[in-house]
Amino acid sequence: MVATAAAIDDRPSAFRFPRGDGVGVDMPEEGKPLEIGKGRIVREGTKVALFSFGTRLAECLKAADELATFGLSTTVADARFAKPLDTELLLRLAREHEVLVTVEEGSIGGFGSYVMQALAEHGVLDSGLKVRSMVLPDVFIDQDSPNAMYAFAGLDHKGIVAKVFEALGKDATVSTVKLA
Repeated sequence: MVATAAAIDDRPSAFRFPRGDGVGVDMPEEGKPLEIGKGRIVREGTKVALFSFGTRLAECLKAADELATFGLSTTVADARFAKPLDTELLLRLAREHEVLVTVEEGSIGGFGSYVMQALAEHGVLDSGLKVRSMVLPDVFIDQDSPNAMYAFAGLDHKGIVAKVFEALGKDATVSTVKLA
């Protein structure tokens, strides 16, 4: 992302360095700029789509593993950019899945809201797609390790799995039946 930001010379850009380790991309010897506004599919599935923005990608992959044990085939997509939003990728996720969950370490009104606006503008919300956004709650979170803070906020893999089950109208704590 540093190489990408450095290559942008016609508009403002911003990125953030979260606490903890980054995952998802092998570190090249020399950074290469990414295509602006293009996300990527990290894992293909058919029933559930997890659209990750930021550092929750690893937790989305763990959630996909757990959802698979319940027979829920899950796509994990890495948005990489909030603006411009990869609308083509978003619409593909919406078209090909029953459930779409955005996962970010931002607050209400961020990436998930931007995704909802794009879905509404393209008429996707008229089709019965189950959409949920996962964001940091509007509460004070005591200082702790990043993992503990994300778990408290419900933004770890367990919280993601619970959100998918909520969208499906199922209880994750008692679900032992395959849901495929």
